[in-house]
Amino acid sequence: MDQKTTVTLLELAAKSLLNNEPAAIHALDEIPRDLFVPLFNAAFLGGHKTMLKAMVQVWPFRCLHIGSLNTRESYYDILEAMIDGLQILPAQNSSSWGPKLRILDLRRDLDCETICSEIGTAFPFCFQSCIYSQRSILKIEEAQHSVRCLGIGNSGSEPQSAQEPMELLVDISLNSTVRTEQFLSFLCSKVQQNLGSLHLCCRSLQIDRMSAHKSILQFLDLGCIEHLEMDQANLSEVVTLLARVIHLNSLTLCNIPFKSYQRRTFRSFLLWLGQLDNLQELSLTFFCLTDQLHKLLRVVPPQLDTLYLPFCSLSNRDVTVLSQSSQATHLRVLSLSNNQIFSEVYEPFQTLLEKVSSTLQHLEINDCMITDATLSAVLPALSHCTHLRVLSFAFNPITMPVLKSLLQHLTSLMKLKYVTYPVPVHCYEEWDFHESLDRQKLAEVQAQLEAMLHGAQRDDMTWAAYSK
Repeated sequence: MDQKTTVTLLELAAKSLLNNEPAAIHALDEIPRDLFVPLFNAAFLGGHKTMLKAMVQVWPFRCLHIGSLNTRESYYDILEAMIDGLQILPAQNSSSWGPKLRILDLRRDLDCETICSEIGTAFPFCFQSCIYSQRSILKIEEAQHSVRCLGIGNSGSEPQSAQEPMELLVDISLNSTVRTEQFLSFLCSKVQQNLGSLHLCCRSLQIDRMSAHKSILQFLDLGCIEHLEMDQANLSEVVTLLARVIHLNSLTLCNIPFKSYQRRTFRSFLLWLGQLDNLQELSLTFFCLTDQLHKLLRVVPPQLDTLYLPFCSLSNRDVTVLSQSSQATHLRVLSLSNNQIFSEVYEPFQTLLEKVSSTLQHLEINDCMITDATLSAVLPALSHCTHLRVLSFAFNPITMPVLKSLLQHLTSLMKLKYVTYPVPVHCYEEWDFHESLDRQKLAEVQAQLEAMLHGAQRDDMTWAAYSK
């Protein structure tokens, strides 16, 4: 019997058990370990909250991840049931049977399996373990190991904790909805009940209106956060938080009021931004940077590979600075949408394309007032971006002949799969008045482009028009 057949049989057995949930819960102490993962997957997908809580209580592996699983039930209801099932284990629980759960990971992660492979070491390894906090399992076990190596493990000078440390990994969104507030209250209560033994590890934090959520931040170890999104916050509030999230690899800021950009505050922002040595992704939206981009690029790491700058009022000088920066030769993702950077000259952007040509995979230049002349001029440089996979240049006044010319040039980029293009100007009675779109003319445009793609043997490419 091959492995695939075995997995299928286990899944069938799991679904059969769930047909009688009370009996299945009663049998959890007796079922083989190999059945736990397929049974958990089936219970999660089916929204069996009582079963999930019971399974967490007796989980026979060191870690449990929801990974790519999804459910039609209320997401927060499912998470609360699993958190409610957490049991803080007695220290030195070395028995070969019984619950072993130390890491409960409630984050959605398409690349994560339900459990990590057991390598067979004295301390089973979890790939998602917290590595930054002093309250993490890794840091605590390292400290305990150092004590044992010094030969003072039984001296009594370092009292052992009566409970095993545990980690709860969860992404948090502070959006002021009633259900979110209920979940956060439940989460904080669980942490307080097990203070010192349960480490709440938040890797991704989204904050909508910072002023409304300051109290919840006291429950978080901000040094764990790797991805931070803030919307509608003053720059001074951003600075206060940046000083504590030193391990960020992704930062997203949106709708930061321009009136909060006092000179001293902006300098502090740059100072703390420069301390983020792990930063790889930076997204600033509605963040005024006119003739200021050079100051920002001076402090962010040269290995930055993702840069989103829509609605940042960028100037041609800013594009020139970007083309000359150390980051330009590393960028994989770049968005300059909704900036009027082509109103004067196109040469700075052409130079930028030449610099990013060996790395760029995703480019967005929507609503930048790109004209036929500009697009034709930068087309040779764009054609050399051989790693490009996604291109979006919607809401620009382009004519059909130039659009067809662009398609002919880009079909040679074999990695390019998705293109979002502007509706050609002839499809509107008035280009600035988008309610005047002629749907029949647009359908004819789409048919022509599809025929050209088929003729170029690029049926693997998707060209989609986008209109306001």
